[in-house]
Amino acid sequence: MLELRSLSRHFGGVRAVDGLDLTVADGQIFGLIGPNGSGKSTTVNVVAGLFAPTAGAVLFRGRDIGALPTHLRLREGIARTFQNIRLFGQLSVWQNLWVAQNSAADRARQGFFSRWLGGQAGVREEIGRLLEFSGLAHKQNELAANLAFGEQRRLELARAMAAKPRLLLLDEPAAGMNSEEIGQLRERILKLRASGVTILLVEHVMELVMGVTDRIAVLNFGQKIAEGTPAEIQADAAVRKAYLGGGAA
Repeated sequence: MLELRSLSRHFGGVRAVDGLDLTVADGQIFGLIGPNGSGKSTTVNVVAGLFAPTAGAVLFRGRDIGALPTHLRLREGIARTFQNIRLFGQLSVWQNLWVAQNSAADRARQGFFSRWLGGQAGVREEIGRLLEFSGLAHKQNELAANLAFGEQRRLELARAMAAKPRLLLLDEPAAGMNSEEIGQLRERILKLRASGVTILLVEHVMELVMGVTDRIAVLNFGQKIAEGTPAEIQADAAVRKAYLGGGAA
């Protein structure tokens, strides 16, 4: 599904990502962890098209997408969430989902006014499913800016799913959540995987990462220092030293 080949992204003399090789298989939940500043979010931003690679390649479903702008990557099937929530605060919950729904590739050729005025049944049904999925059906007419923090997180995930992605990039989706909300997020992520969505998860909450991922890569100073199953990563002495807080075995 996603392959990074010798991917690098430099900012002046800073090698934020340095020669990263990574493969995320179709239908997989792949975790990307590491200390702050290790290059995780930069990697996501390069995959999403916010940053261009300094070197290396980003392949999506076998195609090099390194030169594609962000909106065309969305149409190809790559959607994301952000560390810092980026909703349309002065639009309602329903409107946030409508905007994202109508950015999906299969709606690209439909007329704007026919969508707006017609309120197509299929679009409304899909938004209804997303509202139920996110637990926000009772808040659909609320302004996004007026939602509680955890509700905004849920809306951002639902908005990403409204674009019908093949690959979903989750950049610290549990940030600021309490333990109950993290548990609910875990269930939603597993449901997405069951529905066929491939997920690249950047996260600091180890309980979540270890509970949902199939494989994990660990970054430190922009380079991959380990990759394996959650059990293998937990047992890796270099990982414990660099990130998880333990000493070498």
